[in-house]
Amino acid sequence: MLFTLWFINLIVWCTAQKQNFLLIIVDDLRTALGCYGDAKAYTPNIDRLATGAAIFSQAFAQQALCAPSRNSFLTSRRPDTLHLYDFYSYWRKDIGNFTTLPQHLKNNGYITKSVGKVFHPGISSNNSDDSPYSWSETPFHPFTERYKDAPMCQTNMQMLPAQNLLCPVKVSSMPNKTLPDIEILREAKTFLSNQAGNSSPFFLAVGFQKPHIPFKYPKKYLKNHPLHKFEVPKPYKWSNNVSSIAYNPWNDLRKREDVAALNLKFPWEKIPKSFARLIIQSYYASVTYIDDLIGTLINHLERLSIRGDTTIILMSDHGWSLGEHAVWAKYSNYDVALKVPLIVSIPGLTYEKLKENTNVNNSSKGNQIFIDSIVELVDIFPTIADLANISIPICSNESMQITCSEGITFIPLIRAALKNEVILWKKAAFAQYPRPSIEPSIHPNSDEPRLKEIKAMGGVV
Repeated sequence: MLFTLWFINLIVWCTAQKQNFLLIIVDDLRTALGCYGDAKAYTPNIDRLATGAAIFSQAFAQQALCAPSRNSFLTSRRPDTLHLYDFYSYWRKDIGNFTTLPQHLKNNGYITKSVGKVFHPGISSNNSDDSPYSWSETPFHPFTERYKDAPMCQTNMQMLPAQNLLCPVKVSSMPNKTLPDIEILREAKTFLSNQAGNSSPFFLAVGFQKPHIPFKYPKKYLKNHPLHKFEVPKPYKWSNNVSSIAYNPWNDLRKREDVAALNLKFPWEKIPKSFARLIIQSYYASVTYIDDLIGTLINHLERLSIRGDTTIILMSDHGWSLGEHAVWAKYSNYDVALKVPLIVSIPGLTYEKLKENTNVNNSSKGNQIFIDSIVELVDIFPTIADLANISIPICSNESMQITCSEGITFIPLIRAALKNEVILWKKAAFAQYPRPSIEPSIHPNSDEPRLKEIKAMGGVV
């Protein structure tokens, strides 16, 4: 009876007032989190967020590349609709004037702010992060972002700083004595402080840059990740029964000086296991670094006494391969490149104890709930719109110019899980990846072919 009343109160709360939204997007983050059962991960702050939240174990991106994925979930249109598979077109100019998630909220009374990497910067967001359409305030990018690929990775005192893949640093020796993600955290905290007394609801999208390469992170986080706990995935080889068109040759890694020094024969020679373990170690250390910043951000939200009015959604734009099939990075249709963490904490659900759930599709542990039904990143927009009580329709064939969604709200999944029920849901996620040829190549880049170079489109269901 008490549980039923609490559930009704949750629905009434969502309906009665406009809630705030904090959307945290972590670049290139796979499900390398403690709350997802990864024993190698050290992510106490994200794990704390997951306590009392809905954790989606089968969430998938629509393309494992930054710009196409971000434009897809921010418009709730699939890459095939946007015709964006690379970085070099802007949907409003080239395809259709599609409404974005922040634009829809802005049009309905929300103050919207972009901090860090939300849209992919550049042509794909009109070199403006889709301003002024999407944002009430000028999007923020950190000053030190300009040093992203600068030669600052000093492996020992006798060598000049290099443009390495692996780049643990001393923050005080960096330009302005900081790093981009630290600047992003500072700006996000400032925005929240300014909104604490504002009667208008806000939508804050915070895009952290790591663990995107290069792995430039405070070296202190290596203490949480001793090298001995990491091994390369087994079997560490490309399967003979998989077509070479599915192979991504991780060209972006090959450009880094420490990887280039390995003198690997393109495209099939594997990274030596000793160096592969160092890559995996730095990936996990970078994740712990971002986890620390996320913890600080959520603590700030709590200190401002607006946590109880704010839905937090943590997600990634796509996953990242860590040696599975002897490949690295994204750029493919493999599960590890497409599966993303998705954690949804809604006021009224957070901190509430959940009953033991024995359903086949859902499970609970303590006061968090795991949802095993398939969801897609195109579902994010309609879900947030649903929570804000400004729902949008599902797109039809004639929906090129109206506000609509090619995804569906997953709030019914959360409500069903809270009531210990199973409901009918989508049976598959859809993703795609283009290639310029059957065989891997550097020119054109097999991993990032331009639209005019695409000769084949791989799909996965």
